[in-house]
Amino acid sequence: MNVLILNCGSSSVKYQLIDSTAKKKLAGGVVERIGMSGATLTNVRYDGDEIKIVGEIVDHTIAIEYILAMLLSRNHGVISDKSDIHAVGHRVVHGGETFSGSVLITKDVIRTLRENIELAPLHNPHNIRGIEACESNLPGIPQVGVFDTAFHQRMPKKAYLYGIPYSLYTQYKIRRYGFHGTSHRYVADRAAQMLSRDLSALRVITCHLGNGCSMAAVQGGVSVDTSMGFTPLEGLLMGTRSGDLDTSVILHLMAKEGLTINEATTLLNKHSGLQGISGISSDMREIVTEMNNGDKKATWAFEVFCYRVKKYVGAYAAAMGGVDALVFTGGIGENSADVRKACCEGLGFMGIEVDDALNTSADREKSISRPGSQAAVLVIPTNEELVIALDTVEIVEKLKKG
Repeated sequence: MNVLILNCGSSSVKYQLIDSTAKKKLAGGVVERIGMSGATLTNVRYDGDEIKIVGEIVDHTIAIEYILAMLLSRNHGVISDKSDIHAVGHRVVHGGETFSGSVLITKDVIRTLRENIELAPLHNPHNIRGIEACESNLPGIPQVGVFDTAFHQRMPKKAYLYGIPYSLYTQYKIRRYGFHGTSHRYVADRAAQMLSRDLSALRVITCHLGNGCSMAAVQGGVSVDTSMGFTPLEGLLMGTRSGDLDTSVILHLMAKEGLTINEATTLLNKHSGLQGISGISSDMREIVTEMNNGDKKATWAFEVFCYRVKKYVGAYAAAMGGVDALVFTGGIGENSADVRKACCEGLGFMGIEVDDALNTSADREKSISRPGSQAAVLVIPTNEELVIALDTVEIVEKLKKG
């Protein structure tokens, strides 16, 4: 079954066409600058053929038209007819408490997604636009929603409740939701495969480290805690997000600087994190370069980032009564040996020990723990799109069977 995977943002659509039987990406790319001048579509085919085009892409419906035209292109495409796309899987950021798994998209589901917009105002509206664009361009093709929050919906109350009046949870659903769930789910499952162990018997700490960062404690295949909270702002230091912060700090700054709610939100989400501390960049590669050149603020940013990860490793090991595997994924987690080494330093007492040669090897998927280490330390490139594709196939097959 060929599944079109879509990840729709405010001005972009990332996509892949996946042959779910072969678990192979046939083509993928991104439409950028939707609704702006100089909008572009970049497409890369499975054989490396790459093309970039510029056009007037005024909305998500037109963006999907461009994507379909590219997939059907005689010179650059991979299918001969729209009917060669058998289903569409959407990455949807927030499912609230309603969705604990992937679902077939219906009018009722869309209605619920609209009700959850206030929980994810920066994401869910664009996810809905992508669904509606597919209804226009691929009428009758089944669509499935796969939620970033779903994997964390089995967390116990002690992990997701905040220390505020319980009535605010019941009235406004203010609680820890967690994000990056599809990534955490994929790498935890892949870790069990690499270790030839049953996931139900493992205690895995997964570290998704990219521009956005989160960690999860996965016990017996279930997310029992995660670092992101009501929004993706909580938890680890990130590229431009502050992560954990005394809430009084922002109230103090709003009073001192006369910040509006929107300005305070922008400060915490766009001007903090690695960028805020270093004053240089939100890109860990640039932070490491400047740190090696002796820049003090870059060094502080690097150290705070890794120290936060290390603290969560300790916390989640305590929550699960130990750890069998520590997994690094995401752009930073997969590519920065310096970050991985620093995050694991001093954790030998927990059985977490990193082998320097393995850590710096060129292999993308690998074990980097020392021989005989009590806990496995793994690097696993995430594959959220494959998870979305397989979930979509499972739901569509059930639909066919009635």
